[in-house]
Amino acid sequence: MTRRVDVLVVGAGPAGLTAAARLAASGAGRVEVLEREQRAGGVPRHCAHGGFGSWRRPLTGRAYARRLVETALSAGAVVRTGVSALDWAGPLALRTVGPGGAEAIEARAIILATGARERPRAARLVPGTRPAGVYTTGELQQAVHLFGQRIGTRAVIVGAEPVSYRAADTVRAAGAEVVALVTEAERAQASLVRAQDARLRRRVPLLTGTVVAELLGHGRLSGVRVRRRDGRTAELACDTVVFTGDFVPENELVRRGGLTVDAGTTSRPGVFAAGGLTHPGERAARAARSGARAAAAVMRPSGVQVGAEVMRPSGVQAGAEVMRP
Repeated sequence: MTRRVDVLVVGAGPAGLTAAARLAASGAGRVEVLEREQRAGGVPRHCAHGGFGSWRRPLTGRAYARRLVETALSAGAVVRTGVSALDWAGPLALRTVGPGGAEAIEARAIILATGARERPRAARLVPGTRPAGVYTTGELQQAVHLFGQRIGTRAVIVGAEPVSYRAADTVRAAGAEVVALVTEAERAQASLVRAQDARLRRRVPLLTGTVVAELLGHGRLSGVRVRRRDGRTAELACDTVVFTGDFVPENELVRRGGLTVDAGTTSRPGVFAAGGLTHPGERAARAARSGARAAAAVMRPSGVQVGAEVMRPSGVQAGAEVMRP
């Protein structure tokens, strides 16, 4: 059995929620957002640090995520969590599974805002055993800020991008020591102020021109072997390693549909893309702007235009169907 909505948004991060809020407020009919996690908000939801919102009203990631969700719900969008979009059931229909079981959902327009993820250790082809204590930044932030888990006492951060320094902040928030930041680049890819703060005030070494060549330990990580560009190697004692950056898009639906993505549009009429799917690793504010552009692409001056059909604005729909994350 197929259920029908007007606009279906896959992903409840900054891009998806912004697109949904814009569309619902513009009277695009029933706008439904699917989120596979149990709570909506995307990556900012497990970012305890600031840097979100605006200069006038700075927010932590958690507060920013709450505001995105509240805005979408207030506009009349339906946000359904714990629901995964598995595959295509037609040109503008998706097979999904959630708490209520499996169903197909058809829409007049679909926005893919599935985001991006950091490439895990296995995909980076780092040799060694498979000990506990190996994280990506997202996994680390969830463990520390969402679940309050202990991560270890000494951590090596792989990377020297802004997200790498955020990972270092999370390690310190968990009560652990940052042993070093390791990067293959010749210098940090973060701002000079951020890099100098870590090196001078936090006394965290930055090892440039260096790669993690091997993970050591059985059961629990005991250290990493690093290799410099000239071939010299050394071992760093640690019980935690965090792989940061190197973002790749969550493009399973794009791949399964045989779609190509170009600047927010796709090769299939009526299917749009936004956020980290189009620019992996982008900041939340940029992802939100991408979502707003996707909403504008769906909307037309005469209503919501998809193919030959036009959906006339019918007012904002809100009510008992709204599911709070």
